[in-house]
Amino acid sequence: MYNRSSFNEFLLLVLMDTQELQLLHFSLFLGIYLAALLGNGLIITAVACDHRLHTPMYFFLLNLSLLDLGSISVTVPKSMANSLWDTRAISYSECAAQVFLLLFLLSAEYFLLTVMAYDRFVAICKPLHYETLMGTRACVKMAAADWGSGFLYAVLQTANTFSLPLCQGNVLEQFFCEIAQILKLSCSSSYLREVGVVVVSLCLFFGCFIFIVLSYVQIFTAELRIPSEQGRHKAFSMCLPHLAVVSLFVSTLTFAYLKPPSISSPVLDLALAVLYSVVPPAVNPLICSLRNKELKEALRKLVQWVQCQPQ
Repeated sequence: MYNRSSFNEFLLLVLMDTQELQLLHFSLFLGIYLAALLGNGLIITAVACDHRLHTPMYFFLLNLSLLDLGSISVTVPKSMANSLWDTRAISYSECAAQVFLLLFLLSAEYFLLTVMAYDRFVAICKPLHYETLMGTRACVKMAAADWGSGFLYAVLQTANTFSLPLCQGNVLEQFFCEIAQILKLSCSSSYLREVGVVVVSLCLFFGCFIFIVLSYVQIFTAELRIPSEQGRHKAFSMCLPHLAVVSLFVSTLTFAYLKPPSISSPVLDLALAVLYSVVPPAVNPLICSLRNKELKEALRKLVQWVQCQPQ
């Protein structure tokens, strides 16, 4: 029987089986990672430096970019290093840290997306009370609550996962340490504890999801009452990027963890893991800036300022 004392590392999935394909995997992940660094870095810098973007919406967008940068940095660099050095090992402590950080950042991002839905609801449905409800102190408290809730949730899940005895080896069928893959190695009979953690997770997930849905039902109802077409278009443009980010995040995570076991396969699990852990941090900056004139203008000025600096 395997347990914590019988091994000190896990073996991750090898994405490519030849050196040439491993270099291709390294190059693809490097390109995605650099795109995420550039896109999120530009948004963070633009929001921090442009006083016109010091509003609740952009404050939460800055936090979203920070979380995206963190989440992709937890998984992709290690996978690239393994491909470059032709290894698949990750130490037990590194694996635990990876699980904790990924859970922390992804759950905090989900809570933040819920708060951003509330921000859009107040802006469109209660514009006269916006400055009161979404003041600086209130925004800071909500952001701190998001990060703090994500931290506590990650502690709960990580502690529960790595306290289970492992008796099915140490090979993970994933390119990073994923809880679902670690649980497959477990031989624990602590059924009630595992059910308790699952119930808490589902309550948090569906609670936030229902809040987002109800917020957007009221938002779209309010938008239909706006008399001018220009006003409706402006209100829709404010909500579309957030709605697109939420849809990408929720759909990939939902299918990854709630799909029927009958359709599960290593290839599908790998593709879904890439979709929820690698793709969103790279495309979210594009989604958020595509229809946002203020942000695009701030980014244009930032790029011009960088180009004008002496070499």
